[in-house]
Amino acid sequence: MASENGSKDVRRLALILLPVLLLSGGAIYWLTLPPPVKQAAPITPEAKAYVKHLALGNIEMTEAEAFNGARLIEIKGSIGNQGDRALKQVEITCIFYDTYSQVVGRQRQPIVRASTGGLKPGETKPFRLAFDDLAESWNQALPQVVIASIDFE
Repeated sequence: MASENGSKDVRRLALILLPVLLLSGGAIYWLTLPPPVKQAAPITPEAKAYVKHLALGNIEMTEAEAFNGARLIEIKGSIGNQGDRALKQVEITCIFYDTYSQVVGRQRQPIVRASTGGLKPGETKPFRLAFDDLAESWNQALPQVVIASIDFE
């Protein structure tokens, strides 16, 4: 009789613990998933046609040490608006390569923002981009810089 009660207790305990363990495991899995990668919108046909009016210049790369001792790569340059439209935002994509010309990183960042006044026709503004998480296999050369998006005012 005692062994029969013991078997029932084990079954009850298993029926309680099994769903708890499954739910806990599912919750841990869900909480540790990396955030979804936000796909950047492709450049619009209107923006693609306007790219010819933008002049990227004085692009140079420097290396510095960040506050935490990490290596910090900075890309500085300027962007000029030689067209007739005011721009609210411009983003570029920097494409980093390895010594075999294989892409080892792409980073998209704004170089013109509405919060800093945008970019008026005839205006040129400097920009500065900082990178601290580049692939070890990067070839240390200046990345390819491509206009990724343009938002008009």
